[in-house]
Parts: sequence; C-alpha cells; structure tokens
Amino acid sequence: MPEPTTPGPLAGLRIIEFGHFVAAPFCTRLLADLGAEVIKVEPPDTGDPARQWGARYQGQSAWWSVHARNKYCVTLDLKKPRATEIALRLVAQCDALVENFRPGQLAKLGLSEQKLREARPGLVIAHISGYGQDGPDRDRAAFGVIGEAVGGLRYLTNHPPGTTDLPPVRVGISIGDSVAGIYAAFGIMAALWRRDAAGRGDGRSRTLDVALTESIFSMLEGALPEYGALGTIRQPSGGAIATAAPSNAYRSADEVWVLIAANSDPLFRKLTALMGRPELASEPRYTGNQARVANRDALDAEISAWTTQHSASDLERMLAEADVPATRAYTIADCAADRQYKHRGMVREIEDAQLGKMLHYGVVPHVPDDPGAIRWAGPPVGAHTQQVFGRLLGLSAAEIEALKREGIC
Repeated sequence: MPEPTTPGPLAGLRIIEFGHFVAAPFCTRLLADLGAEVIKVEPPDTGDPARQWGARYQGQSAWWSVHARNKYCVTLDLKKPRATEIALRLVAQCDALVENFRPGQLAKLGLSEQKLREARPGLVIAHISGYGQDGPDRDRAAFGVIGEAVGGLRYLTNHPPGTTDLPPVRVGISIGDSVAGIYAAFGIMAALWRRDAAGRGDGRSRTLDVALTESIFSMLEGALPEYGALGTIRQPSGGAIATAAPSNAYRSADEVWVLIAANSDPLFRKLTALMGRPELASEPRYTGNQARVANRDALDAEISAWTTQHSASDLERMLAEADVPATRAYTIADCAADRQYKHRGMVREIEDAQLGKMLHYGVVPHVPDDPGAIRWAGPPVGAHTQQVFGRLLGLSAAEIEALKREGIC
C-alpha cells in the first residue's frame, strides 16, 4: 500500500464507519482525504451496496474507486455476536463513529450507544438518517431524494409554474446524501474540538444527529423567513435566480448553454455595453435589481437575442474580457480538461490496483501547507481485514482465517 506523501491535517484521528450507500461513506471520505484513518466495516462477500452503483468498468463500479478511497475496508457480519464483539474492540481504538442505518438499527445489532461508550469513553458518534433519531417520522424509509423533497429542494428544481407538465427534475447527483455527509463531517470535527482542545477540551463524548431532510432544508436561503414574514412561497425559477437578474443560462449560436451572472448594476452596465445596447442599463424597467427581476423575461429575451449570434467560445472570451462572470455549462469532459482544475489538482490520474489508471477528484478543502493525499483508490471487499485486525486487535493470520471460515468476517 503506498504511503501518503503528506499526512494531512487530520492525521492521527481514527474513525470507524458503519456506513452504506452515500451519506456516511461520503462523510468519511472527506475526513480520510484530509489524513484521518478510516476503517470501513462492510458485510462479507457483498460489501457496501454502492459497490454496484454507477457505470461499470472492467466489471466493477468506476465510482467506487473514488467513493471508498483512502479507507481501510474490513468485513464483519454484524448479525453474529462474535462479530459485534470484534466491532466493539475496534471502536475502543477510535475517536469517532459514523453510521447511516435506520434509527435504532445499530443498537439492534448489539452496538448501542451505551456499549459503544463503554468500549470507548469520549467516543463521538455521528448518526445520519432520513428524518433524524427522534420525532414522529424517525422510522420512515428515506433516501437522498426523499430528503431533497421534504427539505424543499425538489419543488424548486423545476421551470416556473405553468411552463411545463414534466416533473421537477433531480439535481443529477445524490445531493441530499452529500450535504448530510458534509454536515456530519463538520459536526464530528466540532465535537472533537470541544472534546480535545488544548486547555479547553472537556473530554466528553457527544452524539450528532444529522437528518437528510434537515440538511437540505437548512440551505433554502431566505425561503423560510420570507414565508413567515410575508406568506410568500418561493416558486421554481428554472435556470434563473429568483432574487437577482440577469442571471440565467443563454443559448449560443452553436447550441451551448452559457451562464451569465450580471446581477449587479456595474456588471449589468458592462454587459449591456458589450451587447452594443448600453441604453438598456438606463431603462426604468431595468434600473436596479428589483426592476430587473420584475421584468426578467423581457430582459432574458434581449440577452438571448445577443448570445445566439455568437459561439460559446466567443461569448466566454468576450465576457471574460469585460470582467462579467460567465461560463458555459460544463459537461464532465469540460471539467476534466479545465486548466484551473488541473492546476489545483482537482483532476488527478490515480493508479487503482484493480482498474488501472483512473481519474479522481482532488481533495477539498485545499490545505496548502498540509494538503492530505489520495493514498489509494477504493479497495476490494475486505481488502484490509487481515491488516487492520492484526495491527489493532493483535489477531494472527490463523485466527483471522478461522473467523472467515465461520462467516464472521
């Protein structure tokens, strides 16, 4: 296994993940990228169901190469008491635990919070679930898309009312799961800081309760206070921003969508000058953001009439020279070729032991002095069982082999 070139700011932190699908594994990937030692526990043979998700490459999930990178993957059948005992021995050597089973499921497997904290006093436990660990809906089934719907996002990802009979569109990725994973990672670090801060830490364990629904709901900007104060229900606005104009996607002469965000008075003046229509900036219906929002359709028609006369490349060049925020809507091919991403290491070619050279996203956030590393790609099921059980639990190869024969790992 390759050694990291830089330890990362979280080196020395050990986290155990009882996760599957997206939310908990995404959380721990972020922490592992920054140097934390993450031990991912999966069921024997099949492993995490996410191993079967996404496009297949050489018979395997290409996404898994990124999704489980930098993690030590071990197997345990947590339905067996002996496996639960081993899991608790692992927990005893960890700083934090992340899980995203249904509420109460971990306790049913013999891993209640009481037992976990008996094994490791001071353990930070992060629960990620659809609706949270309590309340009338805690036991309802949920995936990321449900969190996005209950959180108010799916209603807004649509064209304005009356313009289409198609259903509201999905963002295109599991954004509900990913946002919950980010909140969980942030919460873990906050809890560890409170526990361990030099001279100020209280040494206490803490429980985090992250709901997919709440993670999305918390990101709805001014929608809730606007409703409470004014009774207004924010409506879908298509490609536009509901509160600012012009900010939309406009078609180019070569049928590429180009986003232009000229939603301040100085930027709007720059845009209209570039369009050869400087008089638009002084028209009463376009003077000030509120007026432009009220007359967005007419304004977008004016801009579209201009953009359709130019190629996307020419529009990007002209708008950049005029210092107006703009870009084409990137495909993944555009992302992979982007010079800024390449310069900052956000598109990297990584050697995957199973799949060969694979493109990976870089590490976010950037920590220039201690950036962490992609130490290895997502490994096979149980790839590190012997290594981890030997190093942390002192089990011999023969003992581990016996556990495998019994179906425990």
